[in-house]
Amino acid sequence: MKILVIEDEPDMREVIIDSLEKEKFLVESAAGYHAAMDKVAAYDYDCILLDIMLPDGSGLSLLEEFKKLKKRDSVIIISAKNAVDDKVKGLNLGADDYLAKPFHLAELTARVKSVIRRKTAEGQMMLELNNITVDTGNRVVYVAGQELALNRKEFDILAYFMANKNRLINKTALAEHIWGDGTDQADDFEFIYSQIKNLRKKLKDADAAVEIQAVYGIGYKLAGR
Repeated sequence: MKILVIEDEPDMREVIIDSLEKEKFLVESAAGYHAAMDKVAAYDYDCILLDIMLPDGSGLSLLEEFKKLKKRDSVIIISAKNAVDDKVKGLNLGADDYLAKPFHLAELTARVKSVIRRKTAEGQMMLELNNITVDTGNRVVYVAGQELALNRKEFDILAYFMANKNRLINKTALAEHIWGDGTDQADDFEFIYSQIKNLRKKLKDADAAVEIQAVYGIGYKLAGR
């Protein structure tokens, strides 16, 4: 799951990032309006944490731009401003939740998981295909009822495939969703090939009735077999 933290205060931003990364989220950040706009225009996120007060623009204006772009990313407003009119305006503009500073990190994490839960696979936390079940809430994979041990990236790749089963997944889109900002510095997709190779082997060894099919020059597709 990929999170974008839009927060201009460096210490607060780093504390939030550290807390979410401990929960196994992939976290990116932006310190201002324009940096955030560039990221949201280029990538999709499972949840965006949005501060209203930014040095170069308003978080509420960002919400209006998200709406124009028809983005479906979940948004939680995090702000020291606790005025009712700001909260109402943010929710009317499409925010999923509002959390006033100061807040406990445990509550923030719970709110993030809650909005993701509502939107993951159209509200379904259990993704299923043939004899595979992916529990996205608890980050557990079962093959024919038996738990399959995967590392963090292998799980994220499989969950992404399961949420888009039988669809062609572009290599670039997969890399951006799983690896985030780090993709921009990569010279090739060797890091994807390695993880998918290992994932394929684990699925095969567990007699999973699915297949990660390579589409030459484009990407991959997860299909039943």
